Amino acid sequence: MMNPFIKKFLNGCAHFWPQPILSSRRERLAGCVGAGIGLILTAWLCHHALGDSSPWLIAPMGASAVLMFAIPASPLAQPWAIVGGNLLAAVIGVTCAYCLSDTALAAGLAVALSIALMFPLRCLHPPSGAVAVTAVLGGPAIAQLGYGFALYPVLINSLLLTAVALVFNNAVKRRYPHSMSSAKAVPVAVNLPQPGVRQRRGIHREDLHAVLVERGEVLDIDEGDLLEILTQAEARAQRRATTKSA
Repeated sequence: MMNPFIKKFLNGCAHFWPQPILSSRRERLAGCVGAGIGLILTAWLCHHALGDSSPWLIAPMGASAVLMFAIPASPLAQPWAIVGGNLLAAVIGVTCAYCLSDTALAAGLAVALSIALMFPLRCLHPPSGAVAVTAVLGGPAIAQLGYGFALYPVLINSLLLTAVALVFNNAVKRRYPHSMSSAKAVPVAVNLPQPGVRQRRGIHREDLHAVLVERGEVLDIDEGDLLEILTQAEARAQRRATTKSA
């Protein structure tokens, strides 16, 4: 018999084990190959264009590649997110490095300000936080570039990686940029007060948007995609119910 304390501890640890990532083998392979090709081409082109005298590839591009090729449907992986977010974070990071002598304070403030501005500018991109920190802690080579760091390598890296993502994702039949889905309302069974009476109503985009606004938390999925998933799940449930009743 397992000790109750150990059992409680193990049950608590289970909450930290994430759910499996629902992705087909094709999507996983595409993510791996795309990220590799994107980074190799970006590094090669930037190295030949900028030479060894200047930093030609920054580490946050690796994180950007994971988003753009492994989960290209994410709102955080869209072209404006990577280009706008990285450029904004680079400028803020350089500014904080100039204005504050305490590097820890400068790095923390740079990330905080970047997040604050990425929300209203609709370019929230997690790797941009690393770009802001790189601008502060990147060392003499980065510091010497000053605001030029925002243009090269940050902007050049971002534009080249985005260009590869556009070509590759569309070549493997992915929708990229991942524009808003045009999902329609789906009939949903709703019980009315009258006994034995049922009516079909629809989940509209406005309903979903209102609920998400009320929740107030960021979900890493486009509203249109979420609505489309709900409509497909409801249609599947209706088909199952019809089959059972037949």
